[in-house]
Amino acid sequence: MMELLKGRKVASSHQIVVALFLVISSQCSWTSAHTSSSALVHVNDDNWNSILEGEWMVEFFAPWCPACRSLQPIWEDFASWSNDLGIKVGQVDITSSPGLSGRFMITALPTIFHVKDGQFRQYKGPRSKEEFLGFVEEKRWETLEPISSWQSPSSVQMTMVSQFYKISMNLRNIMTVMLEEYGIPTWAAYLMFGVATIVIGLILGLILVCVIDFIYPPGAPMPPSPQQSSSQGKKKDKDSDDDDFTEEIQDEESQDEDTNNEQGEEKEEKEDVSENKSSPPSTSTRRRRKD
Repeated sequence: MMELLKGRKVASSHQIVVALFLVISSQCSWTSAHTSSSALVHVNDDNWNSILEGEWMVEFFAPWCPACRSLQPIWEDFASWSNDLGIKVGQVDITSSPGLSGRFMITALPTIFHVKDGQFRQYKGPRSKEEFLGFVEEKRWETLEPISSWQSPSSVQMTMVSQFYKISMNLRNIMTVMLEEYGIPTWAAYLMFGVATIVIGLILGLILVCVIDFIYPPGAPMPPSPQQSSSQGKKKDKDSDDDDFTEEIQDEESQDEDTNNEQGEEKEEKEDVSENKSSPPSTSTRRRRKD
């Protein structure tokens, strides 16, 4: 009986040890997972300016992307090393922050950027924790050319592109609501968008014209200065002299034409007289002379 009780005590003690081990291991795993998830910074349209300071590794992903889902645990594990590396690890969901996808010109997923004091470099190496750690520790990012200034996400033109992306996503969401929730036909929805675009364009054009007129109002015509009036008077005198000279030339040409015409007529008359004298007299004139 005593041996049976001792065996039960040993079995119960073993069960207690196993239970404690499971609790401790689960607590450690939860702590490590919580630490890695807390070390990962979620970047969006509101706080993205924070990556312009310090050193960052930022991943752009989408929940529907299979490659992004496979990279997620690796990226979280890499984020747990951020304090040891002296960097920050971020992540951008382009479905909730479409403006950042336009600002960084994201064309493939997942896309990873290394950011150092406002200079952006795109990471194109293998997607493993060891490669990420080596890329930061060995400063392999120094061998990559940073993005040019005109393509920099902090530039004015890329800010405008991000606003266009935001507007396009908002219009897409409105289109989805109109089609799915309100049951509006597709052609009617496109027609409404077309009319709205024309009306908004007209309003913006009218506002622009009003602003230009306000900044540069059309002034009254300025009276001519004395120099301008004198120059205009000289020009008028010159024009009148030119007109008189032209008229004189025309009169002289007409007189020359009249003189030439008169001389031509006189010449023709003389030729007729000479022809009459040189021609022999007719028979009637001969008879008259005999009589």
